[in-house]
Amino acid sequence: MHVGETLIWGLLATGLLTTLLRVGQALHLTRMDTTLLLGTMVTPDRDRAKVIGFVIHFINGWWIALIYVLFFHAFGMATWWLGALMGIAHTAFILVAVLPSLPGLHPRMASDSTGPRPTRMLEPPGFLALNYGYRTPLAVLIAHIAYGTVLGAFYRL
Repeated sequence: MHVGETLIWGLLATGLLTTLLRVGQALHLTRMDTTLLLGTMVTPDRDRAKVIGFVIHFINGWWIALIYVLFFHAFGMATWWLGALMGIAHTAFILVAVLPSLPGLHPRMASDSTGPRPTRMLEPPGFLALNYGYRTPLAVLIAHIAYGTVLGAFYRL
């Protein structure tokens, strides 16, 4: 395994992923703000949360790139199409398992099963993050396919 390549391509792939998620939000494909969701787990200050969430997202992108690389080595190849397929699987895991479980972990997020509270809370993503718009799964899928495609296309075994 090439740690340097994993870090470089993981950084670039995460940069593309983050950019595409922000573009999806700017184009009103989704209301989901990934950096805000991550950052508000640490601080209630929304401006600071976006910066902290950005850092958390890039750190996540790096260690997840390591998982992709381990799969590339297990398959004995790193190709754009294998990376894209892994991006699809990655998206399914995030939309079906990770995002719906956030209300149980996030101190500043409302729950699908509890009523209103006096303090302002973030809206829970719900299944497939559909609470953030019906095109949210598409925006997340496109961004993660791009992430996997970059890693698969440029990482060399």
